[in-house]
Order: sequence, then C-alpha cells, then structure tokens
Amino acid sequence: MLGQLIAALKTDNKLDEAFSQFREMLGAAQWMFGEANDVLTGKKEGDDVREPLYNKDQEINTLLRSIRGNILTHLSVNPVADIPGCLALMSIAKDAERIGDYCKNVFEVGRYYEGDYEIDRYHQPLEDIRGQATALFEEVIKAFSESSTKQAKKAIKAADKIRSECDAVEETLLRDRRTVETHAAVAYSLLARHYKRVASHLANIATAVFGRIEDLDFRKPKKKSADGDAAEPVQE
Repeated sequence: MLGQLIAALKTDNKLDEAFSQFREMLGAAQWMFGEANDVLTGKKEGDDVREPLYNKDQEINTLLRSIRGNILTHLSVNPVADIPGCLALMSIAKDAERIGDYCKNVFEVGRYYEGDYEIDRYHQPLEDIRGQATALFEEVIKAFSESSTKQAKKAIKAADKIRSECDAVEETLLRDRRTVETHAAVAYSLLARHYKRVASHLANIATAVFGRIEDLDFRKPKKKSADGDAAEPVQE
C-alpha cells in the first residue's frame, strides 16, 4: 500500500515531509521505549527520565498534527493522489502516537512500583518479551523505510509472538493459586498489557506496508471461529 505512495515523493515536497516526520515519530517512540524500560530495570532514575520522556511524547504529538496537515495539503493539490495510501499513512501515524502513550505507561510502572521483580515465572517471560519488543522496533522501521513486504511480514510474525506471550503471562496470573502480592500482580499484568499494545501498534504499521487500508487496526484470527472468520480488533 505505502510502497505505491512512496513513488510520489519525488514530485511532492509535502508528502516527502510527511514520510520524514513519520520516520521521526517511530525513532522517538523507540527512544521512549528504551528510556521507560531503563527506569523499569533500574538502570536510570525515574526523576531523571520523566521530563525528557514527556517532552519527547509532546514532540510526537506535534509531528502527528504536522503529518495530518501535510497530507491534507498534498490531497488538495493532487487530484490523482493515492488516497488510500495517504489515509494509511495518517492511520499509522496515530499508531506511532499511541506507542508513545504506552511507553509512558511502562515508565509509570517502573517509577511507582517499589517492589522487586523476583517471581521468575513472571519476571523471566516479561524480560524475554521486552527484548523481543526492543528488536521489533528495528524490524518495523526497516520494513517501512525499505517498503519491504518480506520484512513487514517478518515483523508481523514477531509481533504476534509477543502478543501471544503477553496473553500467556496474563492467563497465568489469573489462574495462579499461589500467593502473589497484589502490587506485584498488578505490575506484572500492566507490563504484559502495555507490551502487547506496543507490539500490536507496531504490527499495524508493518501491515500498512503491503496490506489494504480496510485491514488496518484489525488482525485476522489464526483459526475460524464458530461465528465465522471476522477480523479481531488490535486496539482496545
């Protein structure tokens, strides 16, 4: 989808600027994810990270508004513009903005949870998920920058694995009959949910590289349900 739109960059400065701003949004979200997890793992102090993190989030919001303006300008002066591609870019820009919000949520868990992450049956899976999500940013950025269908599908597969592992953590928490302190259970559950949402939004960005605009914000189920094969929303 976006691969066709990229061809227009040579003739439209506004669209070129919109693509550059989106790449900047992804880079900013990636930085936020790293900083938030550095607080979570004790590598950095929350008080030192809070202001630059929230300032970066405001930069992402400003970029989103600018992208929308540039796309509208492009569409108004180009009657033969690739409208679905432009709408897709506007949609995934919102995905990038939402990733910034979830990075703030991860930061808040790290800042306010004062306990130790010492329950291995939850801690280790979340450590693995964190590493996978960190790598996923690079995969999605590469897929978008190169307009690579192969790379995008690889990223989506990786995101689906993260989502599945996050679901497993939450299910284990709900079924666990052993004693788990409430504050610890809340922290583990929130992290699983936040990581899952980050992965879902990154998968949506990858989908836009080759998919149809009507497929954005939805994930097709792996197995047909009793009610048919309707797509599953990726956003809450």
